[in-house]
Amino acid sequence: MTKGRGRTSHPAGAAVCPAWSRRPEAIRLFARGVTLRPCVPVAVVVGIVLSAANEGPLLAAGDLAWPGWIRVAVNFIVPFLVASHGFLRGGRAAPAG
Repeated sequence: MTKGRGRTSHPAGAAVCPAWSRRPEAIRLFARGVTLRPCVPVAVVVGIVLSAANEGPLLAAGDLAWPGWIRVAVNFIVPFLVASHGFLRGGRAAPAG
């Protein structure tokens, strides 16, 4: 939501990414866990849907071997990383100089 000239207001309780301008700063923010709270719920929902679609029959039958469990883990990790990237891009500031 935009309010006034150049000012942005955020809905109450919305997560706001701290400003950063260089890639190492974004990596530090990720490592400190800044993306956990806003991105884990996204990864859980998307991971459940992907796992149900891709591994559902094997999960239901109880025939999922360890390679299948690795695919299930990837179904959660990839959406978390993508959501984290999107969240961090929202805080990117123009590089100084």
